[in-house]
Amino acid sequence: MLIDWKTEKHAPVIEAPVKVKAGEIFTINLCVGKEIAHPNTTEHNIRWIKLYFKPDNGKFVYEIGCYEFSVHGESVDGANTGPVDTGPVAKAVLKLNVLGTLLASSYCNIHGLWESSKLITVEN
Repeated sequence: MLIDWKTEKHAPVIEAPVKVKAGEIFTINLCVGKEIAHPNTTEHNIRWIKLYFKPDNGKFVYEIGCYEFSVHGESVDGANTGPVDTGPVAKAVLKLNVLGTLLASSYCNIHGLWESSKLITVEN
């Protein structure tokens, strides 16, 4: 079954609190295709998700993590016959000390680079 790329989800979804306390650890969940699944086949897949943080008053963006998904059913027996698949889901655990924006990017091997962002407020 072919899925029209216009109905697929490509942009990474950032699940994180809107507000956190300064210096307290919290979890961020990332995925591509939360509501509508993105294909995960040898021919069409999400290769990676990257997560960054841009402090509100800072001039530099900090890379938090890079999550690679290397196996999509490949096998010497043919495409989509392999014994293992990886899905575009990741988790980061961190703490923030200043207000800023989480930025996420994902890469589809057919439809290229996609991005999303989420503002995080930090309370003292």
